[in-house]
Amino acid sequence: MTSHHAQAVVLEEPARILLRTVELQPLGKRDVRVKTRFSGVSTGTERLFYTGEMPHFPGMGYPLVPGYETVGEVIEAGPEALFRPGEIVFVPGANCYDGVRGLFGGAASTLVSASDRLISVPAGIHQEGVLFALAATAHHALAGCQRQDGSLRIPDLIVGHGVMGRLLARLVVALGGMPIVWEPLAERQVGAQGYLVMTPEACRGKQFGCIVDASGAGDSLGQWIDHLSPGGEVVLAGFYTRALSFNFVPAFLREARLRVAAQWQPSDLQAVAGMVRDGSLSLDGLITDEFSPAQATQAYEKAFEDPNALKVVLNWGSLQ
Repeated sequence: MTSHHAQAVVLEEPARILLRTVELQPLGKRDVRVKTRFSGVSTGTERLFYTGEMPHFPGMGYPLVPGYETVGEVIEAGPEALFRPGEIVFVPGANCYDGVRGLFGGAASTLVSASDRLISVPAGIHQEGVLFALAATAHHALAGCQRQDGSLRIPDLIVGHGVMGRLLARLVVALGGMPIVWEPLAERQVGAQGYLVMTPEACRGKQFGCIVDASGAGDSLGQWIDHLSPGGEVVLAGFYTRALSFNFVPAFLREARLRVAAQWQPSDLQAVAGMVRDGSLSLDGLITDEFSPAQATQAYEKAFEDPNALKVVLNWGSLQ
């Protein structure tokens, strides 16, 4: 059986990134081999792996190949695979390596993945396709925003104007809403499309029926509850490494609801791909920086440290 290798970004340990050769596992009957064009850097989960702050869960450990935002071309397909060579697909990570953990495994020049995990990338979408995972995460957070009567509770406040917050706001606008987005950093207060960006101080005294957090700033949970209207809901759509707490009395007086948005489902991925295809969801203006995989260290530092950076991508074509 032919052995296949790839160049991959490998986190050898916290704060130590290398680009090195890894061995790929064989192609299964339902698998495809994908030649990567672009992969994205996550400022949520990947930052935690990079800093060593990620709480332990099954499959975690070093060395690991990070990344779950990959766009590439199918170059080989098993006999029962759902895609054929030449098709452009989005890959939400891949656990396909020998000798290194694939968590989440998308930052490599070539990937092997079960074909039923992938979706087709709409025509005309290039590096923006790496945003599908975040868009699906935002869609999943909104999909659970229902009142007791089953009607959709459209969020009217989103916390954080990073990529996730912008995608949430764009989805709310597509649903007919006009949310306010809280953003304290001046560098991130620009770029609104059909919604308002304000500082938390500018909203003093305002109340909101549904608040969705995309910042991960769990220390502010009490502040969000203070801004709820009676019967309102806070949706936690970030990732939180420390215990969350709040004062009971304000929550009690509002009969507040608290919901955690879990990982997106395949239906969310299909839904946002359809919205991109029909033009109801734009991915424009969210990618600010592009690096070669050979510059992976600089790319990760840019993504994690520069407030002007939104989505940072690696262009794997530069290795070819």
